[in-house]
Amino acid sequence: MNAFITAAGAYLPGDPVGNDEIAARLGGVDGRGDRLRRRILAANGIAKRHYALDERGRTTELNEELAAHALRAMLGDRGYIAEDLDMLATATTQGDLLVPGFASMVHGRLGGGPMQLLSAAGVCASSIAALDAAVAKVRLGDRERVGVVGSELASRWLRASRFNGANDTDAHFLRWMLSDGAGSVLVEAQPRPDRPSLRVDWVRTVSLAHEHAVCMRAGTDGSSPAAGRTWQDMGSAAAAEQAGMMLLRQDTSALGQLAEAGLKEFASLAQRGLIDLKRLDHVLCHYSTNAFRDIVFDQLAATGAQIDTGRWFSNLETRGNTGAASIFIALEECWRTGRFEPGQTVLLAVPESGRFSFGFAHLTCVGPEAPQAVQVPARAAAPVREPVAAAEGDVFARLDAVWRDFEERLDDVPVMRRLADGESTLDDYLRLLFNLRQQVADGARWIARAASNFSVDYFDLRSAAIGHAQEEHRDFMMIERDYAACGGSIEAIRNGRKNIGSEALSAYMFCKASEPDPVGLLGAMFIIEGLGTGKAAGWAAQFKEQLGLCDDQVSFLAYHGEADDDHFAKLQAILASPRVDDAAADAIVSTAKAVARLYALQLEELDNV
Repeated sequence: MNAFITAAGAYLPGDPVGNDEIAARLGGVDGRGDRLRRRILAANGIAKRHYALDERGRTTELNEELAAHALRAMLGDRGYIAEDLDMLATATTQGDLLVPGFASMVHGRLGGGPMQLLSAAGVCASSIAALDAAVAKVRLGDRERVGVVGSELASRWLRASRFNGANDTDAHFLRWMLSDGAGSVLVEAQPRPDRPSLRVDWVRTVSLAHEHAVCMRAGTDGSSPAAGRTWQDMGSAAAAEQAGMMLLRQDTSALGQLAEAGLKEFASLAQRGLIDLKRLDHVLCHYSTNAFRDIVFDQLAATGAQIDTGRWFSNLETRGNTGAASIFIALEECWRTGRFEPGQTVLLAVPESGRFSFGFAHLTCVGPEAPQAVQVPARAAAPVREPVAAAEGDVFARLDAVWRDFEERLDDVPVMRRLADGESTLDDYLRLLFNLRQQVADGARWIARAASNFSVDYFDLRSAAIGHAQEEHRDFMMIERDYAACGGSIEAIRNGRKNIGSEALSAYMFCKASEPDPVGLLGAMFIIEGLGTGKAAGWAAQFKEQLGLCDDQVSFLAYHGEADDDHFAKLQAILASPRVDDAAADAIVSTAKAVARLYALQLEELDNV
């Protein structure tokens, strides 16, 4: 199942504040501080920003109010109300209260009905973490409509009363960098019918905290917190304030390392086939200063990459650095001004200096498409579904139709039906492992054969297949270990025969893999990796709960519930590439249909050898 960004909203409090007005709004600037202010502003390139502070430095709105305003703007863009949401994911550096979580406060402010909540903590990249959670829940089918919001009210940390004469550059650096605002997006399972949407191809977040000291911090007087020396260990909050612990500080000397680490993560994604710089139409990169952007451009150019800076978008100069809200505020402006066109790709990139974290998301703009209702009639046999013609929708829409049919067939497989009904037995699980092992043992072999039959024109697919075969060639051993851990005989499972469904599936796979340039096998991967990313983790949890199993007895299913997310993301990127023309799409969809039917057959025919 896919996930789409179908609406966006933003909210910036008050009128824009120019560079010459900041000192008056925040207060407390002496001659040295003013020189520092001018130097920082000249480097960061910000000309205007917004504060939820009035001319006397008093807070005019809460952070939760900023978030609620952005969410209402997003809902209005889609024609929805708060009651239409069934999940809310929020991101902020610091909410208005220490307890409860920010999402609870935003939900209370926004209203609406009962919904799932997630409060993503962190700094700038927390917005991508919140988006990741929303996309995952929609793809799983657990949620239909998720509001995601990033919001910051940094100005309360920047007022003169907090500084108490502190003159350190690390504190003043952020004082002239940060500002207030909120941005929001809506994630749905279907594209909207009246205008283009953004399909979420993949989302990735990574922390490098194990390699780096704290860079951006508050609540301690040092670069790294120590026992007894955090703000909560002081005699009072006032004592912590007096000690300067409540200042936001940035180790400016580490920002070059941040740029370098971010480029390495970017390069890693490119090496894994998730990013193709030549085919990216838009890059929305959050950065705190234009100097950071220039470092990125210079280092990319040094690697020989062809950089078209016109494809990079930032509204830092006019909206300021709004932390976790920045990437959604930038996305909203592009969305509102019609910057994205169907077929174009978009990369969101968010470096976070807190302790070096990074968030990336790859999107593809798709044209308007009417949602397809899924009807499940009461029946005993598999549904009869009209075939989707090649002209109807892109390859993703056609594969979604195949997947829905496959899911309905799986629901009718006896072993899967008993699992769904909470009536599975240990014998069911052992038989499932026994039969899967025989087919999985062939998996790496047919992938390797496919790799050998790709010509040089499909070098990227050959490389991807070789890498995938390396990752998969020991999978059947995990099944054997799970089988033995549940009381099964290793000798029996190793000497087992394929059932008639597994025989048919393996024979079909080897036949397709033996064809020249077997691009149709991407359809097989869509079904098999889709089972991993969409079904395996749920099956593992159900078997554990119903049979009282341990982690080492469901390791195969649990592993694929996690690992196949990455495989599926790579597949999505390939399917979105220009090489998937009409002929390739037809081959991919045809193969997906056959593999879906044969995979269901092997589960229907357990023990029938």
